Amino acid sequence: MPLSFHKKAPAAHAAAEAALMQGKFWEMHDTIFKNQRDLSEATFERYAKELGLDVEKYKKDLASKALRTRIDGDLAQAQSLGVSGTPAFFINGRYLSGAQPISSFKRLIDEALKKG
Repeated sequence: MPLSFHKKAPAAHAAAEAALMQGKFWEMHDTIFKNQRDLSEATFERYAKELGLDVEKYKKDLASKALRTRIDGDLAQAQSLGVSGTPAFFINGRYLSGAQPISSFKRLIDEALKKG
């Protein structure tokens, strides 16, 4: 979920989604997160090549209406669920917002397990 104050996040999101169309979402995601100092589209294209993507397809997918629709849909779903930032977690339908200690996760998981 690209945050509005992070001006380069939408391009990073789009790059990962375009990589998804070739089965390499997590590889692109991880590469971007390891190298957050350079979030230019040229760098994302270089990553696509390094990851073995068909770069022409990547560029076509990046500019596609389908990709834009997917991203807009993700953002709309997040808003409808009350998510306004990252990280955001749902455990058995219960929302946990922001960086949380393991005890917060444990509490929600234990409650869910008790309910069966």
